[in-house]
Amino acid sequence: MRVLLILFLFSPFCFAQVPVTYMQGDTSHTVIGERYKSGYLFSAPNSTKTIHVVTEDWPPYIGNKLCNKGWVYQFSAAIFNSAGYSVYIEFVPWARAVRAVELGKADILMPEYYIEDTAPSDYVPNQTRRKLLGLSNAFEGGNIGFLKRKGEPDRFNGNLKSLKGSRIGVVRGYQNTPEFDAMMDNDEFIIINAVDDLQLVKLLAAKRVDLIIGDPSVLIYSVKYSNLSDSAKQSLLSAIEPETTAIQYNPLYFAISKSTTDWLGILEDINTALYKFKNSGETLRLKNTLLNECG
Repeated sequence: MRVLLILFLFSPFCFAQVPVTYMQGDTSHTVIGERYKSGYLFSAPNSTKTIHVVTEDWPPYIGNKLCNKGWVYQFSAAIFNSAGYSVYIEFVPWARAVRAVELGKADILMPEYYIEDTAPSDYVPNQTRRKLLGLSNAFEGGNIGFLKRKGEPDRFNGNLKSLKGSRIGVVRGYQNTPEFDAMMDNDEFIIINAVDDLQLVKLLAAKRVDLIIGDPSVLIYSVKYSNLSDSAKQSLLSAIEPETTAIQYNPLYFAISKSTTDWLGILEDINTALYKFKNSGETLRLKNTLLNECG
């Protein structure tokens, strides 16, 4: 059996089963994720191919403790199952997930932002990320922008060159936007790295950076979703706010390791499934249904 790996962040807060229901044409399909190793295995009937997918907690899109584990989790299981693949989904810290897929120890990383051709790998010397990873077609994402300390004037005027020399917090290993990432790689900002979104917010509140970059809804949700006390959450949330101008809208992608056997064939199958879901309206139906169910 061919084993294809996709990585996700593991947490002890787990359920025995995770059901995923999606429409294919006029037919409703339900696939049940069963506990397997440190994640869940969604088995497709008569499949001889299992894909190992890795991800991280990234609410409100995906999270091990979210209702139904988030719409992107359900959507991803549905996409792979509809394409005829069994899929093992595991939660791991983001940097570890990126490393695993770039080194070929896992098959698919998700959800990922667009990766520029020139973006360097942190794990394979003298290689770009696109030499190591193939990107799927895009699916629904969100805005990328800056957060500042509440009450301070906006620093971003719509042109990233206005922020040259600024201290900007980023989560290590994240792609943000092509222009920002290129300027960051060119040392045009003073970059302070965080291990996750919550630490990023803490850096901003503690005045260790001028701005932080990311999806504002994710950054704010990382505080609400955390294990901090209610008073600590309120303190952080009252200290930050998004800048007025977003940088851009970022769709999401699956990133497949080019070390995976028949990666081009798998990528074609993923893209076909993404097209069918989008063209039939199933992507938005599934997303809206899950968001409505989970409030």
